[in-house]
Amino acid sequence: MTVAVAVSAVALVAQAALILGIFRAIKGVRQQLDRILPRAESFLTSSEKTLEESRQQVREVTQKATTILDLTQKQLERVDEVLGEAAGRAKVQMDRVELVLDDSISRVHDTVVALNSTVLRPIRELNGLAMGLKAAFQILLRGGRPTVAQATADEEMFI
Repeated sequence: MTVAVAVSAVALVAQAALILGIFRAIKGVRQQLDRILPRAESFLTSSEKTLEESRQQVREVTQKATTILDLTQKQLERVDEVLGEAAGRAKVQMDRVELVLDDSISRVHDTVVALNSTVLRPIRELNGLAMGLKAAFQILLRGGRPTVAQATADEEMFI
């Protein structure tokens, strides 16, 4: 039993030495953490401030972007209205131009018909009358009866 107690005592001493080593290691880590902790806290504080400022800036940018998009949408709606109105007006004007052209063509046609019936027909009639008078004077001035060859030629023309 003495041996078992001696082995136990040695084991306890070894454990105590290990615990003392762990204690010293933890104490060293604690000292290093005590030196790093203020820096980490200041870093976290500045990170939080930066994050909050970034959030505020993102909110402002989002609000401005939303405002710009709303204005853009309103402007596009106005442009669409103007284009629609312009297209409607252009269609009305094209219809008016078509009516004016149809009316002008109709008037020109009526004028040509009127000119033909009032001016050209009497001129043709006068021309026909003049040709008849000319033929009559030629026959009267020629005198006498036509020769047989001439009468045959005239009759052949009418056949």
